[in-house]
Amino acid sequence: MSEFFSNPAERGRLMRFAVVGLMGAIIDFGTFNLLTGMFKFPAVPASVISFLAAVVSNFTWNRFWTYPDSRSKRISVQLTEFTIISLVGLAIRTPLFAFLEGRLQNLFTSIHIKYIGMLTPQFLGHNLALAIAVIVVMFWNFFINRFWTYSDVPGLSTGNDM
Repeated sequence: MSEFFSNPAERGRLMRFAVVGLMGAIIDFGTFNLLTGMFKFPAVPASVISFLAAVVSNFTWNRFWTYPDSRSKRISVQLTEFTIISLVGLAIRTPLFAFLEGRLQNLFTSIHIKYIGMLTPQFLGHNLALAIAVIVVMFWNFFINRFWTYSDVPGLSTGNDM
């Protein structure tokens, strides 16, 4: 692991991955809040839909910007691998979100703070639960994608680049 963090190329990829992840989070949170706020979707299905919208964006940006040197694998193979990893991430995220969102809503309700506009206990509980789930899954996604989906990128001693 220290080899990973001491490698300047890998640190650059991690930074680009973080930027892509931030864009994905904006898409994720924006879609989620649009679905739950405007269209009154239940929170858990809205979380799944927003996650999938972010996955499409993240794959595209990671393929062409974070890992532009990853071209020995066909795009269909990489998309399949990325999707499998993302689905495992969704399987991690969904129960974590479902577990946290009601509890966090109750916590914010019990605090009895005056809420302004859309900053209700429901909004705060949903978004904090989503943020926690996104952070957990981000680490899963980065490391597994680096060592599987983008294993053809030179830079680490993964057994595929020597």
